[in-house]
Amino acid sequence: MNGLINWLSQILAVTIFALRSIPERLGSVATSAVGIAGVVAVLVGVLSIVAGFRQAVQGNGSPDIAIVMREGADAEMTSILSREDVRLVKDAPGVARGADGALVSGELFVIINLPKRSSGTDANVPLRGVESAAYAVRGKVKILQGRAFEPGRNELIVGVGAARAFAGLDLGRTIRIGVNQWEIVGLFTDGGGQGDSEIWTDAAVLQPAYQRGSSFQSALVRLESVGSFAAFKDALTTNPQLKVKVVRQDEFFAEQSTFTSAFITTIGAGIVVLMACGALFGALNTMYSCVAARAREIATLRALGFGASPVVVSVLVESIVVALVGGAVGATAAYLAFDGFQASTMNFQTFSQVAFAFRVTPPLLVLA
Repeated sequence: MNGLINWLSQILAVTIFALRSIPERLGSVATSAVGIAGVVAVLVGVLSIVAGFRQAVQGNGSPDIAIVMREGADAEMTSILSREDVRLVKDAPGVARGADGALVSGELFVIINLPKRSSGTDANVPLRGVESAAYAVRGKVKILQGRAFEPGRNELIVGVGAARAFAGLDLGRTIRIGVNQWEIVGLFTDGGGQGDSEIWTDAAVLQPAYQRGSSFQSALVRLESVGSFAAFKDALTTNPQLKVKVVRQDEFFAEQSTFTSAFITTIGAGIVVLMACGALFGALNTMYSCVAARAREIATLRALGFGASPVVVSVLVESIVVALVGGAVGATAAYLAFDGFQASTMNFQTFSQVAFAFRVTPPLLVLA
């Protein structure tokens, strides 16, 4: 017992002495801390891209909202539903109903090209035709400026993310899409979800503009409750008049973001690993230099009766303290530099741009 107490007291004494001598070796210690701070800042920056993209794509996904598409379709662009299909969806059990009827929005999804504000190069922007129930189905849509489009007119409302990222989408502007002129009458938010990157109009107006007849590509459905999904799905998938796929909205959005999130994470992880290797060798070199510079000090401690293990532990503790300081500095710098930074990237499921903001969350900082 006395031996253990003596060993711990030696570790404490040597560690305190080592930490107090850091100002005399400030240059070499700072080199290690800066290297670690750089690695942490890059890691947080990359992970904040993934977190922001996932929030934009999955943020408004809800288990009590269902998406109905053609059987076998893996995205709205590869799906098609007739008007009769959508009518049968509206009559299915488990569908929530409001004063104006079933909370179901038949929707049409097309891609248009618009120039980016930052570079002027054209990029794909999603243009969505929706029915009047779309606002009640989603629940988080809010008109920030202007007004909602009027049914039957060539009017658009623009998500705040799309308006920020693309030129010509300012309130009151008239733009040419296809063969028609369209007036922008409102700016809206979908609560930070994917709708913020889209342009919306009346589906009944968009259908003839793109020669889609009376067809839709999906139906967005507000369910009576989360537990209503099974009955709703069974009713549609067993109906011989329909050949459809039914998924919860949150699961659909998670699937849509998988490829892009994995791609960004893989690229970022490669960069971080390379930087981490460099920082590791730099830290090892610095620690070696620190030990070499303290050779006389360590020899003196050994001569005074201090064991080898307390000296080793003191060096490790010093390294951990330096790493924590460097990590905290890097995490703080990443938060100030990246959190809320606006950007856009390609959603490879729809081949359209998704506007999003970097998100530096507490779990990311702890992980880094």
